[in-house]
Amino acid sequence: MTSVLEIKDLHVSVETDQGSKQILKGVNLTLRQGETHAIMGPNGSGKSTLAYAIAGHPRYTVDSGSILLDGEEVLEMGVDERAQAGLFLAMQYPVEIPGVTNANFLRTAKTAIEGEAPAIRTWMKDVKGAMENLRMDSSFAERNVNEGFSGGEKKRNEILQLELLKPAFAVLDETDSGLDVDALKIVAEGVNRAKENTGLGVMLITHYTRILRYIKPDFVHVFVNGRVAEEGGPELADRLEEEGYDRFLTPAA
Repeated sequence: MTSVLEIKDLHVSVETDQGSKQILKGVNLTLRQGETHAIMGPNGSGKSTLAYAIAGHPRYTVDSGSILLDGEEVLEMGVDERAQAGLFLAMQYPVEIPGVTNANFLRTAKTAIEGEAPAIRTWMKDVKGAMENLRMDSSFAERNVNEGFSGGEKKRNEILQLELLKPAFAVLDETDSGLDVDALKIVAEGVNRAKENTGLGVMLITHYTRILRYIKPDFVHVFVNGRVAEEGGPELADRLEEEGYDRFLTPAA
């Protein structure tokens, strides 16, 4: 059965130094496994807030609305339960985890999601193959998670987790930011490979259309001021490439 992630009339606030500020103001979006949805929009439009709300970041408060995964309320789940249910977030700024090697982190995460530890021989073969596909040196397995990694290496490490943990849905929060062309292609290939192998549903959050040359969206949603201002197919991304976001931001005469 194809899994479905439904976001219904979602309103989300975030705590700031000036107090609570509402960011999302009634978002509706349905994502099915096997689909790629590009979430685009100018800075401050609410794209990353949507990602963090789905993942369960404690700084973000859901004021109203719901997030359903196959009919079950995600908002009632803890962060770990969301991961076990099949949700994955690739962060815009992946964090360093001193003292925890990549190899231990990956196997521990896989064990938590599957409920049992993967067989060592098969697991190591899978890790090695995934690292080779992402042009990651084998030494990265024994390095602490993201510690001393370049920006591109951190992003590839996120996609390594994606390929090995095999979620139903991946939210990629500006995974393309800070990547040169070669790294962008490698990351995009990893996402496409995961989708092909598992039927992954992808929510791809980005400012720019360049990653969409390599990860082809089925649907494009334009976020402006905490709402979906326009929706369409891949042709909408082409129009944004030509026109930018001015027509959404300039008041009508």
